[in-house]
Amino acid sequence: MKKILIGFYVLIIIGIIICIGNSDIFDSKKSEAIAAGEKIYKSNCIFCHGETGKGEGSKTGTALNSQNFLSNVSDKDLYNYVKYGREGTVMPAYGPRMSDKDLKNVVAFIRDWQNEEKEFDVPKKLSGDSERGKAQYNLYCLNCHGEAGAGKDKMGTALSSPQYLKYNTDKQIWIDAAYGREDTRMGPSLKGLEGARQLKEKDITDIISYIRSLEKK
Repeated sequence: MKKILIGFYVLIIIGIIICIGNSDIFDSKKSEAIAAGEKIYKSNCIFCHGETGKGEGSKTGTALNSQNFLSNVSDKDLYNYVKYGREGTVMPAYGPRMSDKDLKNVVAFIRDWQNEEKEFDVPKKLSGDSERGKAQYNLYCLNCHGEAGAGKDKMGTALSSPQYLKYNTDKQIWIDAAYGREDTRMGPSLKGLEGARQLKEKDITDIISYIRSLEKK
């Protein structure tokens, strides 16, 4: 009798779990977060990043609505980007002016732009020659990203920003450089892709090593 009751209770618990899983409770919370995030985005971010997130705002702002970008970052990454901003750029740190919930809602709104999950081929070893990378950077990247990664208004993000280097891994920077962001001036650089630059994996790795060397220890 005891075994029958235990089995009955187990079935009830399983049924409850299935019901919750099939309900729209979680979808409802997600929708609420996205809607709240949209309001915050329109009040704080639209002027730089644009209404559609393509970086088409009236002020300087990078493209966030990019499948390459969104496939290359986690929600935690997005959270850190918004919270800590980019020192030396027009991207302020929103941590002091937004609650944790607000930050997460903005992330939910940005993440909702993602409609595919892209895969990237990245070398296992990303330790290159920074001196050679500097020469490659000056040849291929300086025009948009500025001297020593300082960035240029309406052209390219500041790669030497302490927050950029702290909250991006070498792998993420390599993917950005190799695959670019579709529908922006940042085209792909990896040889074999449809970009004006046709760089070998080693070329990009050396450039990333140079960019990493800009980090202030």
